[in-house]
Amino acid sequence: MKIPESTRHSMAIIFYPVFLGLAPIFGKMAIRGGADPFTVAALRTVAAAGILWVIYLLFARRYIYIFPAGLLGCVVVGTVNGIGSLFYYNGLSMLNASEAQLLNATYLIFVMGLAWIGGQPLSRRTLFRAALALIAVALITQGVVGQINWLGTGLMLANALLFAATFILGQRVTYEMPAPTVALYVLSTMAVIVVMARLVYPGEWIPHAGETTLAILALGVSTALARLTMFFGIKTLGGLQTVLIGISEAGVSLVLAFVLLGDSLSVVQWVGVGILLISLLLIRRGDLDKINTQEMPLFVTMHLGGSPDDFNRLAFIQAFGGQTEHQIDGVSAEEWQMIRRMMEAPPRYDSPRAAAAFARKENPPSPPEAR
Repeated sequence: MKIPESTRHSMAIIFYPVFLGLAPIFGKMAIRGGADPFTVAALRTVAAAGILWVIYLLFARRYIYIFPAGLLGCVVVGTVNGIGSLFYYNGLSMLNASEAQLLNATYLIFVMGLAWIGGQPLSRRTLFRAALALIAVALITQGVVGQINWLGTGLMLANALLFAATFILGQRVTYEMPAPTVALYVLSTMAVIVVMARLVYPGEWIPHAGETTLAILALGVSTALARLTMFFGIKTLGGLQTVLIGISEAGVSLVLAFVLLGDSLSVVQWVGVGILLISLLLIRRGDLDKINTQEMPLFVTMHLGGSPDDFNRLAFIQAFGGQTEHQIDGVSAEEWQMIRRMMEAPPRYDSPRAAAAFARKENPPSPPEAR
């Protein structure tokens, strides 16, 4: 039986925080086994990209195709995410796990700020859910204790900003491409960036302990699945709603550490997990509706206020040197409108309202019969 596309996307969004929460568990196992953070970052990203390439070549070659502009967009997203991961693992080496997780959770604030700059409205319920999630993460990690390492803090905040940019840029890139294609080329770019950084760092590539190698491979699998489900969520819900769901990975990591690693949980941490669940229960059907992501780049949206008509007007001015229809000799008003329509992006029919309008246009009602 074929599973409907909407059901597949919903399942991907549900499992996204689970796969994201597995990453710190397997990463902690690998570092405990003697692998350095740079090696863990490089090998897990290469493994994740390699897994996707093998699966796509064998079972889903249609997702390998990509057009040049889309590839450029994926390279930009992968570069931003790859540099952010380098900041993350360097900051992680200077901070304890709780401090790192608390600082990394600030990417929610950056995503909300970038989304607001991009013209996306923020409802009171969204702001309330974000506040609950941040309070929950603070309780789960039990805050920052002792002297603060400012360099490590700066690196983690830089990673949070770049990770937030990954969501916002990913929302633009997934407009024209399937989520599996975006995940493939973003991970491939990340692998190139991280391996280039690892080549500068001295040390052995392959850990001596077999358990460490298995932990890194498991980390690669969870990374591949996390990126796949993340871009499914971004394409379906947008960056902000995906982040509000993905932030629950802190609670997932805590519970998995309790089950798999034997870590003990305090009452305060369990309260934090409960608050995270409340934040997730505040999701409404409207939050899960498929969004109509605009295809224009973020800097154009910021400059023009997010209007496609303004973007088309800017493109026309750049093409014709700022002339108006009254200044172009030999071009009638009808031809002017035809040129502008040709420069507009094609309409989207992935929302129920647009699909219904398109159906009415293709099948107009028949005129009433004469009596």
